[in-house]
Amino acid sequence: MSFPATAEAIDSLEEYEDIIAWINDTLTASSSEQDLESLINLDQQITQLIASLDIACEDTSSQLERTIDDVSRGIPRLTYDLHFIKDNALSLQNSLANVHSSSRAAIPDTTASALEQLKRLDTMKGHMEAAREVLREAESWSTLELEVTSMLTEHNYAKAASRLSEANKSMVVFQNTPEYDPRRTLLVNLQNQLEASLSSALVAAINEQNLETCRSYFDIFNNIQREVEFRNYYYGSRRAPLTATWSDAELLDAAPEGKIVSGQTFSEFLSKFYASMLALLNQECGSIPAIFPDPAHTLSAFISSILSSLQPTFSQRLSSLSSYYSDLALKELIAVYRVTEEFAVGVVKLMEKIQYSTVPPVNTSSSDPATPTHPSHSRKRSMRMSISFRSGMNRTNSGGQKISSLVDGLDWDQELFHPFLEFQVDYSSLERRFLDHALRDIVSNDTRQKASGSDQARIFRERAVDIFSAAEESLARCSAFTHGYGSVSLLQALDGFLKSFVDMWTADVSFASLGPHSTLQEAGSEDLSGLDYTSQDWQNIQTMLHLLGSARSVYERMNSFEVKLRSNLANTASTFRLHRGDPTSFPIADTKGAEQILEQSSLNSADLHALLDKIDVDPSHIRDNFSRQQGTASSTLGEPLLTDARSAMFDFAKACQISLQDTILSPLRQQLASYAISSIWVITTEESRNTTFNDLQVPTFSLSPSEIFQRVTEGLLNLPRLFEVYADDDALSFSLQTLPYADPELLKNLPAASVPDIPTHSRRHSVTKSVTLDPEVVSTAWLSSLGQSLLAHLTTEVLPRINKLNSGGAAQLASDLGYLSNVIRVINVESEELEQWKEYVELNDDAGKAKVDTKNDEDRVLNHVARMRGWR
Repeated sequence: MSFPATAEAIDSLEEYEDIIAWINDTLTASSSEQDLESLINLDQQITQLIASLDIACEDTSSQLERTIDDVSRGIPRLTYDLHFIKDNALSLQNSLANVHSSSRAAIPDTTASALEQLKRLDTMKGHMEAAREVLREAESWSTLELEVTSMLTEHNYAKAASRLSEANKSMVVFQNTPEYDPRRTLLVNLQNQLEASLSSALVAAINEQNLETCRSYFDIFNNIQREVEFRNYYYGSRRAPLTATWSDAELLDAAPEGKIVSGQTFSEFLSKFYASMLALLNQECGSIPAIFPDPAHTLSAFISSILSSLQPTFSQRLSSLSSYYSDLALKELIAVYRVTEEFAVGVVKLMEKIQYSTVPPVNTSSSDPATPTHPSHSRKRSMRMSISFRSGMNRTNSGGQKISSLVDGLDWDQELFHPFLEFQVDYSSLERRFLDHALRDIVSNDTRQKASGSDQARIFRERAVDIFSAAEESLARCSAFTHGYGSVSLLQALDGFLKSFVDMWTADVSFASLGPHSTLQEAGSEDLSGLDYTSQDWQNIQTMLHLLGSARSVYERMNSFEVKLRSNLANTASTFRLHRGDPTSFPIADTKGAEQILEQSSLNSADLHALLDKIDVDPSHIRDNFSRQQGTASSTLGEPLLTDARSAMFDFAKACQISLQDTILSPLRQQLASYAISSIWVITTEESRNTTFNDLQVPTFSLSPSEIFQRVTEGLLNLPRLFEVYADDDALSFSLQTLPYADPELLKNLPAASVPDIPTHSRRHSVTKSVTLDPEVVSTAWLSSLGQSLLAHLTTEVLPRINKLNSGGAAQLASDLGYLSNVIRVINVESEELEQWKEYVELNDDAGKAKVDTKNDEDRVLNHVARMRGWR
C-alpha cells in the first residue's frame, strides 16, 4: 500500500482551509477502493498520517523558535540603524541647503532678469490668446442676427437653436461691460422669434402625439433655455379637455355662490373626472418618457399643473359643497376625500410604473452646465426636484425600494390633498355640527313632556341608543377624514355632543311631574297607609325613580361606548407608534403627500401625542384589565375620556334626586310652612312657665312638642316604610355621591364602583362598572340625605322667618327642637346647626345678651335668635 511522502502531504496542508477536507483528500490520494480491502489498512494509513503530522508539528515548532531567536538578536541592531539613518538625513538636509545657497550666488543678475522677462512674455501670451478669443466672439456677434434670421427663414430651427446657445455662452465675455445689455436684449429677441416660429408647430405635434417631433422640439427649447416654456405648451395642450370638463360641469351641490343649477352631485362628478384624468395620465406614461429626460417629475408636474389650472379651484368647489350641506357637510367631504384617495392610489401605481421607463439620452452638446449665466436671464425648472429624487437618479431603477423612494420625492399628492387641509383642521367643528344635527333629528319627535313617568324613562333609554349609535359612527369618520390626527377633536366633539343630550333631559326633569295622573300607587294602600301623599306625589316619585333607573342604564351604556372609543384610540396610537419606527412599512395615509400635510398641520399637536401616549399602554395591561372586568364587579377601565358627558350624567342624576326628595319631603315642608307665623311664639310667661292652684304655683316641668312638629316627626318616622317598598329598586343606588347632604363617612365605606367620581378639571377619576349595593345601605344613605335636607330647610328657611320670640315661645321652640333632635337620631341624622338653635333658644335673657357680647357677628344662628329675643 502506497502513501504520499510526508513532505508532500505537509506542503499540501497549506492549500486547505478545512482540516477535515485535507484528511479526506490525503487518504483518497493514497488509496483507492481496491486498496482499502479492510479497515485494518485504513487504520494503518491514519496512524501513519498522524505520525507525519506530529513530525511536521515538531519541525514547525523548531523553525518558530529559530525565527524568534533571530528577531530577538536583530531588534537592538535595528534601533542603532534607525538612529544612524536619522543622523545621515539631517546631514543631507544641511548639505542641500548649502548647495542651494551656493547655486543662487553663482547665477548672475543677467540670468535672473532673463527669467523674469520669460515669465512676463508667457503672461502676455496668455492675455493675447484670451483677447483673440474675445475678438472672435465679438466678430460672431456681428453676424448673429443675420445668421439666425436666415436659419429661421429656412426652417432650420435646430441650427438656429445651436447658434443661440453658443451666443449665450459667450455672454460671460461681456459681463460688467456696456455691451452686455444690448447683446442680452438681442439674444432674447432672437430666442423669442425662434419660439414664436415653433409654437404653432409644437402645439400641433403635441395634439397629434407626434413624439419624435416633440422630442426634437424639446431639444431646441432646451438649447435656448426655454424648457419651462416647452413644458407649459405641453401641459396646456394636454390638460385642455380636462379643465374644460371641470369648468363646464353643472353641479347640484358645488355651484358658485348665488347660482342655482340642477345636475349631479360633486362626489359623483369627481369620480368621473378622476377616471378621465387617470386615463389621460395612463396615456402620458407612454408619451412622456419619449420626450422628457425626467419622466416621473414631468408626470408629477403635469398633475400639479392640471390641479392648479382648475377654475373654479378645487378649494372653491369644496367651500361651495360645505355651504350647501351646512351641518351635514362632513359626510360629503369624506365622500369626496375617499374618491380622491382612490385616485391617488391609482396615480401612485402609475408613478411606480413610469420609473421603469427607458430614459432617452439628453442632448447636452449645445449646453454647458458649467458656463455661468447672468441672474437676470437664468431659467429655472417648472417643478421642484427634491434631494431624494436627485440622489435616486444616480441609481438604476431596479428594486421596489428604490422606486418607492423616487415616488416619495414627488409633490403632486400634496397639491391634490392640500384643499382638504382647511376642513381637516376644522374637523372638531364639522364633527360637532354633524352630531348636533343628528341630535336634533333624534329628539325632534320626542313626546317626553306629554308622556308618563315610565314612558319618559323608556324614551330616555331609547334615545340614548340612537345617540350612542350616532357617536359610534363618528369613530369611522375621524379615521377616514383625518387618519387619526383628529382624535383630540373627536373627543371634544363627542364629549360636547353627549353632554348636550343629557343636559336637555336634565332641563326637563323639573317638568316631569306635569304628566297625567297615574294610579300606580295610591296614598291609601295597605303598605303605605298613613303617608300623606297625593296621587300626583306618587306619580312624581315613580317618574323620578324610573328616570334614575334610566340614568343608571345610560351611564353603563356610556361606559361601554367609552371602551370602544378607547380601543379605537389604542389602534390609532399603535399605528402612530409603528409609523415612527418604520414610516415606509407602516404608513398612516395611503399617500405620502396626504400624510405629510396632516403631519405638518395643527392637528399634529402636543395634546394629540399626550392623548395617544396615555392610551397606548402595553397589551398585557389591556388583557389584565379585561380579565378583571370579567371576573369582578368593579373593574377600573382607565381614566375617563368623556369627562363633561359624565359630569352631565351626574348632574341629571342629581336633578332627579332633588326632585324626588322635594316630592318625598313636600308634605313635611307644607306642615312647616305655617310654623314661623304660629301664635305660640308670643305666649305669656305665666301660661308657659307655671299654673296656680289655691295661690300655690305648680311648675310645668316640660312642654309637649307643638302639633306641627308632632306631624313632621311622624312623617320622618314613616320615611323608612317608604324605602322598604322600593328597597329592591336599583335606581336608588345610582350616583349616591350626588345626593344632597350625602354623608361622607357613609360614602367612604361604599365600594368604589358604586360611587363613581364626578369628573372635574382638577381631579382624576377612574371609569368603573356599577355594582349592586345592600338595600339597607342605600336606604340609610337616602334617609340621611332626606333628614339633612329637611333640617337644612328648617334652619335656613323656616326658623329665620320667626319675627318675635318671648320666653314662653322660646321654651316651646326649644321643646320642639329637642324633640326633633331625638327623632332624627333614629334615622342616623345629626345636625350641629340644629343643636345651636336649641342651645341659643334655651338661654335666658341675661345669658343670651352675654353670649351676644362675647360672640362676633359671623354667628348666623345667634344673630337670628338675638333678633327674635330682642337681645340687641
